[in-house]
Amino acid sequence: MKFQQLCVLGSTGSIGESTLDVVLRHPETMAVYALSAYSRIEELAEQALVTKAKVVVVPTEQARTRFRQAWAGGGAGPEIRIGAQALVDTVLDAEVTTVMAAIVGAAGLPSALAAAQAGKRVLLANKEALVAAGGLFMRTVRENGAELLPIDSEHNAIFQCMPQTGRATAPTQPAAGVRRLLLTASGGPFRTTALDKLAGVTPDQACAHPNWSMGRKISVDSATMLNKGLEVIEAHWLFAMPVQRIQVVIHPQSMVHSMVEYEDGSILAQLGQPDMRTPIAYGLGFPERISSGVGLLELTTLGRLDFEEPNFERFPCLRLSFDALKTGQAACVALNAANEIAVDRFLKQQIRYTEIAPVIETCLERITGLPYTALDSLDDVLALDARTRDIANELCLLKT
Repeated sequence: MKFQQLCVLGSTGSIGESTLDVVLRHPETMAVYALSAYSRIEELAEQALVTKAKVVVVPTEQARTRFRQAWAGGGAGPEIRIGAQALVDTVLDAEVTTVMAAIVGAAGLPSALAAAQAGKRVLLANKEALVAAGGLFMRTVRENGAELLPIDSEHNAIFQCMPQTGRATAPTQPAAGVRRLLLTASGGPFRTTALDKLAGVTPDQACAHPNWSMGRKISVDSATMLNKGLEVIEAHWLFAMPVQRIQVVIHPQSMVHSMVEYEDGSILAQLGQPDMRTPIAYGLGFPERISSGVGLLELTTLGRLDFEEPNFERFPCLRLSFDALKTGQAACVALNAANEIAVDRFLKQQIRYTEIAPVIETCLERITGLPYTALDSLDDVLALDARTRDIANELCLLKT
């Protein structure tokens, strides 16, 4: 395996922390070159000290001051870069071979795209790169010879179950012999909650995921299954799979991470502990397999594996996601942007849980009813993203 120098974007989030855990287990084949964080600056300083990172990226001058105050190592410490452009500049550094793109939201899009343009190995944990700019992103990967490895547990599972070529490319058509992709979903904390109780759920209840430990925004997305809808859109781009050949099934145990059905009727599934270090280790080691630190999966203790169809009445955000993918890229941009605003407002207790989907649906109706330019550039995508956010904010204010 070639020695890898990593740039971990979003290092203090759950994906970033798991990435560093895996990296530190393999000092002979990988090291950390750069880290970035947005708000958890003291944790960033601790990570930089442990990993001996040469560069850190923070959002503001105030954050730089906080980092210096928190730095417990000797000497000047790592180089501190500031702002969104610094994220892009850092992934372009010649020393960087591998980029973990784990910044949540549209803020992670420019740096992920820059990594692809630079021909790096991109470990993609940022959904927005594909949801908002799937065509542009995949074309960039192909044209610049970048490697693209999905880190979401579901897409990583599908990747593992696909015919392997030893190269992580951006396909232009479905893999030969593959009939269908089956994305599994836990169903979140409200899988069996009475529908008339959903309007009163709190942010803390929505963030109490039964199987996974995640950030608050992603946890709410899991509760609404908007997260799974975004994964459907991602799967469409990652595997060049038509929407009618992608299915979501609820699997409460979260042990089967996803499946691939072949033309002969065979279904290949990837099983494992609900621990993100497994897909991260697969991405870092590909095409080899390396230790992740995850323990044994004792199959005899599972008891049973359940699967069920998702109910669109319970999970309207999932229906909206399928609708957006069928409508086109502009609708996917609007879906993601509107959801980010609605979830933020819900977490601030400014709208109800059950008002998230109506905000998204109204934004989709307004955006898809407007003329727009082809989304051929990042600027086009970001402009539509910003327009949608304005609409979503107005809608949320009307509900407060």
